[in-house]
Amino acid sequence: MRRRLPGLVVAALAAATLGLGACGDDSSDGTSTVVSTTTSEATTTPAGQARRASVIESAGGPFDSQEIYAKAAPGVVTVLSVLGGGSGTDLFGGGGRSQGQGSGFVISDAGEILTNAHVVTDASTTGTQSGPLQAADEVYVQFADHNQVEARIVGFDPFADVALLRVDPDGLDLRPLPLGSENDVAVGQGVAAIGSPFGQEQSLSVGVVSATDRTIDSLTQFGIDGAIQTDASINPGNSGGPLLDAAGEVVGINQQINTTSGGNEGVGFAVPIDLAERAIGQLRDGGSVSYAYAGVSTRPLYPQLADELGIDADTGAIVASVQPNSPASEAGLQAGDEPVRFQGLEYKAGGDVIVAVDGEEIQANSDLPRMISLLDPGDVVTLDVVRDGERQQIELTLGERPDDVEPQGPPPEDPEP
Repeated sequence: MRRRLPGLVVAALAAATLGLGACGDDSSDGTSTVVSTTTSEATTTPAGQARRASVIESAGGPFDSQEIYAKAAPGVVTVLSVLGGGSGTDLFGGGGRSQGQGSGFVISDAGEILTNAHVVTDASTTGTQSGPLQAADEVYVQFADHNQVEARIVGFDPFADVALLRVDPDGLDLRPLPLGSENDVAVGQGVAAIGSPFGQEQSLSVGVVSATDRTIDSLTQFGIDGAIQTDASINPGNSGGPLLDAAGEVVGINQQINTTSGGNEGVGFAVPIDLAERAIGQLRDGGSVSYAYAGVSTRPLYPQLADELGIDADTGAIVASVQPNSPASEAGLQAGDEPVRFQGLEYKAGGDVIVAVDGEEIQANSDLPRMISLLDPGDVVTLDVVRDGERQQIELTLGERPDDVEPQGPPPEDPEP
C-alpha cells in the first residue's frame, strides 16, 4: 500500500502522525511510498584520534561529505507549521490544532525558502484530496544558527509538491544554496541529504544516485516525472530538504520513500530541481502554477511488443486512452480498441503510437509526460505518430492541466500528461 507521511512530526505526535500515513493506491508488491527525508547516525571520535573526512570517488568525481555539509548546512532550515482544525496541540501547547515539521533550504538573499508543499498544507494523507489544499495558518522557520522567525507562504505547487516561503531577511545571516540541474545527475554519483528527520535538525546522510527519471506521487492524480532515486537515508521530517551533489549544488528536493516498514529502506526519491525551478518562477509571479496538458494516457512500447503488434518502431508511447474534449481529442489522436494479451499484460492494439515530440524521440516510460510538463498551456507541439503502419506528424495545442481527470477504461501504466 502506498502511504504518505507528513514531513513532520514533533515528538509528542510522532506515533499518531505515522499512523496517518496512508496514500491510497494499493501496489501489488505490498510496498508503501512515504513522503519524508534524510536521516543520519551520529558518530563519535575517540579522544586523541584524528578525524578523517569521508571522501569517495563517484560518477561525479571526488565526493567529500564533510566539505559538502560545512558549506550547505547553514542554508538548510527546519520548517514548523500550524494548521487549524486538528485534534492535537499546537506548537505552543494549545488545543484544537495540528502541527507539522519538515525541512527546507534558503534559495535567495531576499529570504526565499524552498520546501515541500505537503509540509505547509493540509495535504491529504490518504492520497485522495477531497478539496483544494489549505495552507497552514502559521509557518515558522528555524535556522542553523538557532534564529527562528515567522514565514509567509508565497504559494505552493501540488503537482510538483513544492512550496515557496519568504521570511524578512533583516537581521538574518542567510546562506542561499546554489541550484544544479537534473541533467548533470548520473547513476552512481554521490549525493548528500541534509534535514530534520524525526525533528533531529541538521542531520546528514549520504548515498548515491540509484536511478533517474522515476515517476513518483504528487499531491494530485498526476505523477512527478524525472524524479531522482537515492539510497541516502530519508525519513519523516526530511521532507523539503536538499539533495546535494559533489559540488554542493541542490539537484533535488527530498520528498518520499518506498517502504514496507514506515522507515527508510534505501529507496528514497527527490523532486528534480529543474521542475522545482519552473514552479518557483510562477510562484514568484503570482503565487500559483499552471502546467501544460495533452489529455492522453499511454503504455510503453518496447521492441518485442512492437514486433507482436506489428509497429515499425522500437520505442514510443502507445495511446491507451484519450480524454474527451481534451487537446489530444481535438488533435485527432486515437486509442486502440483491439484487445491483445502479451507477456501477461493486456493491451489495446490498433491505435496511435507517439514516437517523438518536436523531434525528440520517446524512449523511457516517462519521457512523454516529462516533455509535456516542461511546456506551457497554449504551446504547440508536433507529434511524430505511427498510425496504421505509417508515420505522420500531428500538431497539438496544449491545454492547461486540470486538478483531476475522469478515468477512461483500466488504469494506465504511465501517468497522463
